[in-house]
Amino acid sequence: MEIAGLQIDLVRQRMRSLRLTVYAGGRIRVAVPLHTPTAAIEAFVQARRAWIEQHQQRFAAREPAPTLHYETGDAVPFLGQPYALKVRPAIRPRVELQPDTQQLHLYAPADSTAAQREAILAAWYRQQLRQRLPGLLAKWEPIVGRTAAAWGIRQMRTRWGTCNIGAARIWLNLELIKRPLPCLEYVVVHELTHLHERLHNARFWGLVDQFMPDWRTHRNELNRVLLAPTAAPDAD
Repeated sequence: MEIAGLQIDLVRQRMRSLRLTVYAGGRIRVAVPLHTPTAAIEAFVQARRAWIEQHQQRFAAREPAPTLHYETGDAVPFLGQPYALKVRPAIRPRVELQPDTQQLHLYAPADSTAAQREAILAAWYRQQLRQRLPGLLAKWEPIVGRTAAAWGIRQMRTRWGTCNIGAARIWLNLELIKRPLPCLEYVVVHELTHLHERLHNARFWGLVDQFMPDWRTHRNELNRVLLAPTAAPDAD
């Protein structure tokens, strides 16, 4: 529907308050309680029009992820650095990092498809992130003053991280292994802070300021990247 000159995806569902989301590409979604009057929805959107336009402009400025064919010559990211991909034939699939030459060697059967090589690289990325997370949690949990009872890695389209507060479980996006390490640390701190405060309110951001004073730099770095064609990446 159109509200205040804007095309809105309106969703009515069982909830207590209205929620507005702006997605990359300009799509706007408004979720409202089941019996919310149209006039109240219009007022809600109109009051936030400047915020909507600001976020649409910010998403338009984000860099799209490069198209990869998982062939020799592709530039693949790892911890914020581009590595030249070298595909080599081998029976046993594996990936080897060559820091001295800024190359990533991907070993795969000679008849492998791009999808198969992508899967090999994704498994390596997951292994690399999994190796780093225990050390990062050991570093930041004492600073934040909260401990994650469990953690995991997911390929997420719309979030860099998320937190199940009741279970004290945090999830990190696999894509973080492609970004600079401080960005990963920021998301770890962000999710641990949710174990103090559920909402993204003044108390929450005040705590993040206390734990990691330069967090804005790392969030801005993450915001340079378009996580998915139709998604609005953020830590939750």
